[in-house]
Amino acid sequence: MGFINTIANFFHDGGFWMYPILLVGSTGFAIGIERFWKLSIVEKANRKMWDQLHPVLYKGDFDKARDLTRNDKSKSTVSQLLMMGLERQGSVRRREDIEIVMEEEMMAIIPQLEKRTAYISLFANLSTLLGLLGTIIGLIQAFQAVANAAASEKAALLSASISEAMNCTAFGLIVAIPLLVVSLFLTTKAGNIIDSLEMASLKTLNIISFAQIRPQQAADHGEKA
Repeated sequence: MGFINTIANFFHDGGFWMYPILLVGSTGFAIGIERFWKLSIVEKANRKMWDQLHPVLYKGDFDKARDLTRNDKSKSTVSQLLMMGLERQGSVRRREDIEIVMEEEMMAIIPQLEKRTAYISLFANLSTLLGLLGTIIGLIQAFQAVANAAASEKAALLSASISEAMNCTAFGLIVAIPLLVVSLFLTTKAGNIIDSLEMASLKTLNIISFAQIRPQQAADHGEKA
């Protein structure tokens, strides 16, 4: 109970500006939780789908690969990406055409993965600035109160007022530092997913190109024979 009372007194002594900081921090952490949950689901679904797709692609069974991506119930981003390339592979032979359509799909997927993550660092900065604003306003009010106080009371009144005003800065930093860590973690997690998608795209393109080259090599070898 003593710890809880200390926190309650700390929050109460900070004044009005503690509430906006709390609201900003709560919103930032809520977004962080939602983004972590979403990215974790995407990462797991991609890994599971790629483990099924890669052996099929390696065997050159592109029809089965197309069926896997079309019927992916998890709607993984790797399925969305490769489905576009495999659909185009069934109608054209040029690697450039397949690569272009996959790049277009990648441009649509990336904003989904990075959505709302930037707001977390924004809220971290806002909490810091609100803390500083609360402290400055508190100091202004403290000096105004001291100016009208008796000489014997000024020192005690000023020290108490400054202590209360500094609570806002402290609380702003307490909120901002974890939010910045969460923002960095989620940015890295989204970046890792994007890198894995690019790797899957490149591997698929290489497999498709190699599959197209082999019949031509066989035909050339037959003509030479």
